[in-house]
Amino acid sequence: QVQLEESGGGLVQAGGSLRLSCEASGRAFSSGTMGWFRQAPGKEREYVALFRSSGGNTYYTDSVKGRFTISRDNTKNALYLQMNSLKAEDTAVYYCATTTRRLIITAMGSASEYDYWGQGIQVTVSS
Repeated sequence: QVQLEESGGGLVQAGGSLRLSCEASGRAFSSGTMGWFRQAPGKEREYVALFRSSGGNTYYTDSVKGRFTISRDNTKNALYLQMNSLKAEDTAVYYCATTTRRLIITAMGSASEYDYWGQGIQVTVSS
């Protein structure tokens, strides 16, 4: 059973930075597909940044391109999300997720395709 735990969230002013970390039990991030999702109040959960282990390809939702960076450290069984130039609209609960399956590109952004989730962590950006 894979367990994921996020850390690094909090309150930051607009324009600031945060780095989210997701630590996993077992080798959760050594293969398959993994990523960060977020959910704002009253909105659906959306993907933010995705990482495909095979090939090391990364994908970002348009609103965070150039500001957020997803990375992985296999030696620490960890997944990271560096968030720079934060905006008020980035305020949400952020979740890390993973699946051992190598998802096709058109499926990677769908939350229902991921088998394991962290409990979520709040990120609040004040304007």
